[in-house]
Amino acid sequence: MTLGRLVFAVAASAALCAQGAAGSARAAAPKAAVEGELSDSLRAAIGVAVGETDKPIENRFEARRRAREAAEDAVAVLRSEGYYANAVEADVTETEPAQPIVRVTPGQRFRIQDPKVEWIAPEPDPGVQLAGEAVMGLANGQAGRAADVLGAEGRILAAVQKRGYADVAPGERQVIVDHADQSVRPTFRIVSGELVRLDGVELVTPGRTNTAWLKNLAPWKVGDAYDPDDVGELERRLLDTGVYDSVTVALAGKEKATPDGLRPVIVSIADRKRRTLELGASYSTSEGAGADARWTRYNVLGRADTLSYYGRASTVDSRLGAELTLPHWRRAQQTLKGQAGLYRVRTDAYDETGVGVRADVERRYGKTSYVTVGASLDYSQTQERQAGTLSSLGRKLVTASVLGAMALDRSDDPLDPKRGWRVEARLEPTLIVGADTLPYLKAQTQGSIYVPFDEKGRTVLAGRLKAGSIVGGLIPEVPASRRFYSGGGGSVRGYAYQAIGPRLADNTPQGGLAVLEASVELRQKIGRRWGVVAFVDAGSVGSDQIPSGKDLSLGAGLGVRYDLGFGPIRADIAIPLEKRRGDAPFQVYLSIGQSF
Repeated sequence: MTLGRLVFAVAASAALCAQGAAGSARAAAPKAAVEGELSDSLRAAIGVAVGETDKPIENRFEARRRAREAAEDAVAVLRSEGYYANAVEADVTETEPAQPIVRVTPGQRFRIQDPKVEWIAPEPDPGVQLAGEAVMGLANGQAGRAADVLGAEGRILAAVQKRGYADVAPGERQVIVDHADQSVRPTFRIVSGELVRLDGVELVTPGRTNTAWLKNLAPWKVGDAYDPDDVGELERRLLDTGVYDSVTVALAGKEKATPDGLRPVIVSIADRKRRTLELGASYSTSEGAGADARWTRYNVLGRADTLSYYGRASTVDSRLGAELTLPHWRRAQQTLKGQAGLYRVRTDAYDETGVGVRADVERRYGKTSYVTVGASLDYSQTQERQAGTLSSLGRKLVTASVLGAMALDRSDDPLDPKRGWRVEARLEPTLIVGADTLPYLKAQTQGSIYVPFDEKGRTVLAGRLKAGSIVGGLIPEVPASRRFYSGGGGSVRGYAYQAIGPRLADNTPQGGLAVLEASVELRQKIGRRWGVVAFVDAGSVGSDQIPSGKDLSLGAGLGVRYDLGFGPIRADIAIPLEKRRGDAPFQVYLSIGQSF
């Protein structure tokens, strides 16, 4: 009985699919057949304009009506492409039921001749007139396409507005189509209005934002000529803070002009909720379980600031602290971040408990490139094993560090890059004070590149290279908590966290003074949402100060990606190719975004 039901269900599904396919076939039928000697691009454009239908034709009258409508659509396309001497005939077949036909003869394509710009008084400055005419982009002899003519007018208006004429508008456009010489002669009439100069910023919505701070964000000075890019930049600067639900920035109307003729820029903002609470959880076979909580307050100081209190409890890394972020600090696109907190780290290589404070100033260039300078101060107690005796060594340390970092991102997507490259570097001069005093320099850099094999980036070859070095200290002078380690989801997959590199006699990771890592991935998109990845990772941790690649450990594996819309969710499984005592036969990694 069960088998019979299964067969029936399969048969029913097949019948439904067949019906759906038939319905799809009807839906794909064009409203009218297009005949004539046409280029592929012109035939495609007419086909799109004519469109498709799933309604069957019931009589010849209906067929003729569709043919006439299709002919009108074809004429519109032909004229827009510069074929003004066209011949289009609407007809129907002699079959039953009759089918609509459109016979198209495009004729000779008309060409642009003598494009002109007429400036309606008051005329703009001569330099502005030349700039507007320079971007018109119409040359004698080019195809007389309607889109090109409209685009030329738009470019003229944009060029004039860019130079301070905020109220510029198009007058009545004149386009003469001359059948005698098959030409299209456009004349653009431009009403520029008066030159507009800017006043300050006027905030029209009450809220938590300090008006004086907001006014200082304006990328212009009072009296500067209007530039739409400046107005747009102010809107971007406000949106980038992340503390507003909506931001609107616009030039005030003429009626708002000051006695000196200056016009303010009107800003309207809607504050997001004062507070948010975020909760999270994670689990890894190599790093254990973890739970996170973050309570954030927005705009407490009235300058788009963010104040967060956070806590994390996990097997490896537990923290409790507070963080204050001040965007556009002292100048636009510059952010001050201050942080203070307690931490406890438990790893196979060392244990560390401490308290620390840090402050960073980040200067952004674009959305994803930045330069950062900062400083930090930590007091910690560490426990690590000594190499010779394997006895536990405890240290009380005061660590002061200065940070210099940069990142340059020229990829096309932060979570799922398909083309471009990235490079970043960090320098951390550090002074450790404890039983002994040790100054050293920790330096590391990483670069990645993404090469698509097709225009849409469905097949991508991605590569990553990382190198790091500690100069000025030796093992065991450099505490275990400050050394380099490798292995895990962010470095070499197939190995557990800290599993790559020198180990003590009891298999405890020792860490090193240098690290070298490399990864290669072949990413293939399947359908709209899914993708697969094949990868090889390599890593080496050494006791010398110069990365050498000795004792390289290799890991390889496969992964699956599912596109969430804003980025992919990642699931990777990898095996160690240089398996040592204590290494698991494989590792599994789950995360959001590509691995690099």
